[in-house]
Amino acid sequence: MNVQATAPATIDLATVKSRQQTAWGSGDYAIIGVTLQIVGETLCEAVDLRSNQHVLDVAAGNGNATLAAARRFADVVSTDYVGALLDRGRERAKADRLAATFQEADAEALPFADSSFDVVLSTFGVMFAPNQQQAANELIRVCRRGGKIGLANWTPESFIGKLFKTIGKYIPPAPGVTSPALWGDKAHLNILFGSQGTVAAQSKAFVFRYKSPNHWLEIFRDYYGPIVKAFAAIDPEARKALEADIHALLDAFNVARDGTLVLPSEYLEVIITKRS
Repeated sequence: MNVQATAPATIDLATVKSRQQTAWGSGDYAIIGVTLQIVGETLCEAVDLRSNQHVLDVAAGNGNATLAAARRFADVVSTDYVGALLDRGRERAKADRLAATFQEADAEALPFADSSFDVVLSTFGVMFAPNQQQAANELIRVCRRGGKIGLANWTPESFIGKLFKTIGKYIPPAPGVTSPALWGDKAHLNILFGSQGTVAAQSKAFVFRYKSPNHWLEIFRDYYGPIVKAFAAIDPEARKALEADIHALLDAFNVARDGTLVLPSEYLEVIITKRS
């Protein structure tokens, strides 16, 4: 039996989700998402994905894990609640001549029967669902007994974790909403999944590689929804301050000394095996 979601009644989760959906639909996340393709590939290896498996990619964005699974000849369904991102995934699948099904779906209310999939994946996606326990319940519900859930989640102390904290100084998150970065904490995952599955996790790093720190900020300010919306919502003086704070963060994490940007951001690669 699924654990009941325990979000405080005072939080209007529907409004939070609607705002998130608008944010992720801003800019063009696919411009950035495609650079993260390697994470989907390594996650498919981590779950030991097989060609005879039925796979669900949740909060798939522009389809990194979807395409990685399709390259391994699995039967893949790609879902997201932002239709424009699924369109970009379709374009990529067509260009690479890969077979996959694309369907709009909310990670907190997946339109699939219990135990429908052998493997459920999400790379930097489901972690942003506002009702975390409900999203975890849904991942478990649609996965068959003995099946695997593979996740890639930014950690609280990663560059991206710190970036969201920085944005939060200017655009505070809704009161009572749990930080998405907690999906990058194994103890928290044990709370979400531990009653129904075995959680294994290891720290990894994705390396952002851009022409320069300025280039990274230009791309993210134009295309990364949460940053697009943050800059649009604050006054000019606050924009200057936010830009300075982001540059300081980039400088703190950048390991390149030749003017380029080579920036590792830690994430947790998670494999949850649903109990038989």
